[in-house]
Amino acid sequence: MQLEDYFDFLAPNDIRIKGSRVGIESVLYDYIYREQTPQEIQQHFPTLTLEEIQATILYYLHNREQVEAYITAWLEWGDQMRAEQDRNPPPVVMRLRALKAERAKTAMAQAQ
Repeated sequence: MQLEDYFDFLAPNDIRIKGSRVGIESVLYDYIYREQTPQEIQQHFPTLTLEEIQATILYYLHNREQVEAYITAWLEWGDQMRAEQDRNPPPVVMRLRALKAERAKTAMAQAQ
């Protein structure tokens, strides 16, 4: 079996672990940024086998430059999406913020 056989390459920015909806970025984020072991990562992704997690890490180690660019693009996209959500929150978020502000105002008034 080739290392690439563990993955579905759906698009240049979408590599999934074969037979799952888990992207390699999810596993690798835990490995690289949270410094978790494969066993710890498996606790977060119980549908993945330890072999699949280790294959993902090995794929990263064998293709470090390419995968780091992939993860950097994924992190930047996430930052852009969060910023967009902050600029244009959904109506439910706006309502929750208004309720929170009302409660804070009521609490301040009661404290005086």
